[in-house]
Amino acid sequence: MCVFIMNDQKQWQNRKGMWCRKLCMYAALAAALFFGGMSAVTTDAETVEWKAADTNAVDAKETGKEAVQLQLYAQAAVLMDADSGRVLYGKNENEVLPMASTTKIMTCILALEYGNPDDIVEVSAYAASMPKVKLYMQEGEKYRLEDLLYSLMLESHNDSAVAIAEAVGGSVEGFAAMMNQKARDIGCYDTCFITPNGLDAVVNDTGQIHSTTAEDLARIMAYCVMDSPAREQFLEITQTREYHFCDESGNRTFACSNHNSFLSMMDEAISGKTGFTNKAGYCYVGAVESEGRTFTVALLACGWPNHKTYKWSDMKMLTAYGMERYEYRDIYEEKQFSAIPVTDGIAGEEATPYESASVEVALAQPDEKSLPWLLSEDDVVEVKVELAPQLSAPVYAGEEAGKVSYYLNQELIQEYPILTTEEVERTNYLWVLRYVLGLFLPV
Repeated sequence: MCVFIMNDQKQWQNRKGMWCRKLCMYAALAAALFFGGMSAVTTDAETVEWKAADTNAVDAKETGKEAVQLQLYAQAAVLMDADSGRVLYGKNENEVLPMASTTKIMTCILALEYGNPDDIVEVSAYAASMPKVKLYMQEGEKYRLEDLLYSLMLESHNDSAVAIAEAVGGSVEGFAAMMNQKARDIGCYDTCFITPNGLDAVVNDTGQIHSTTAEDLARIMAYCVMDSPAREQFLEITQTREYHFCDESGNRTFACSNHNSFLSMMDEAISGKTGFTNKAGYCYVGAVESEGRTFTVALLACGWPNHKTYKWSDMKMLTAYGMERYEYRDIYEEKQFSAIPVTDGIAGEEATPYESASVEVALAQPDEKSLPWLLSEDDVVEVKVELAPQLSAPVYAGEEAGKVSYYLNQELIQEYPILTTEEVERTNYLWVLRYVLGLFLPV
């Protein structure tokens, strides 16, 4: 009996030793697989460089806007695609110049956005003191804000502009600050508003004058007719040919006629504002719409007396240039992407440590697969795909792995990110060990 027990204990010890040796061997194998595999494929995720995976273009060339030199009277002029804000033709477009009563488009749009058309405006002595062109309001009189906006935009009354500014901004200075902030908000950085009516003015401390550039002015008009929440009211006012109103007492009545003659010259004209001072000369900013295209035009220093009609000649030339040369074209391109290798990643639930992991990616594209852009025959569109050559685990769904970029004449106009569509867990020692044990131990 004693011999049997002793033999049984020896067998158990031998069996235990065998299993210990096997476990040690499996652990060593797991470690070799884990660390060996890592050394073969590990990469620092922070140093992964983007690479161009696809380019579909030829070398970009200069835009067509410089290929044709238009004979314009204006010292500075811009034709702009109001939708994208792209300058389609420019002449001294960044030269800072006074802009006279074209200023009033900003006064009008701010009053529409921050004021109430039914607000009652009381005329101050300062507003009543403005020089002509004016409504000849008297101090203490009261008017509806909406009526003054028609006075502002149709007849270009300077006293109405100041009354509006004081009502909406608290003071002319407060309203000018609002005007300048709005200009910055929409990307106009070379504009300085001092007055709400556009009369020549200067800041004594800095010497800065009431001024803008043709590009900034065209951009402000584009905002008024395309992007402003008050665009419909703005268009309704500026398209009105005749308007009649009275003050709140009913004692005085007024009739306003629209001085924007371009509305009668071209069926496509949808808005505009004239301007003149001795320093600014004749100025104009307008918008036209044709076959789904909207153009804005800004003209500064476009002649002095007796050349009041020069601005209409320039307007016709620039709008014809835009409508003849530019059409919408869908530049969107469908793209397919290969899966991206993932270092240190688990390839799947049934995968082995020897299998390489990868992750599927897709373009985060708009609901409609289209990208319409206003182009001429001279424009060059380039589409670049940049995709990470590899990623490092762990990878989560929705991570950016690249981008598709659209360039127009070498300038970036649109980008779409490429995102991962699934998760990839990171390989670890315990996972490898469980895999190895699973090869030898019964489930």
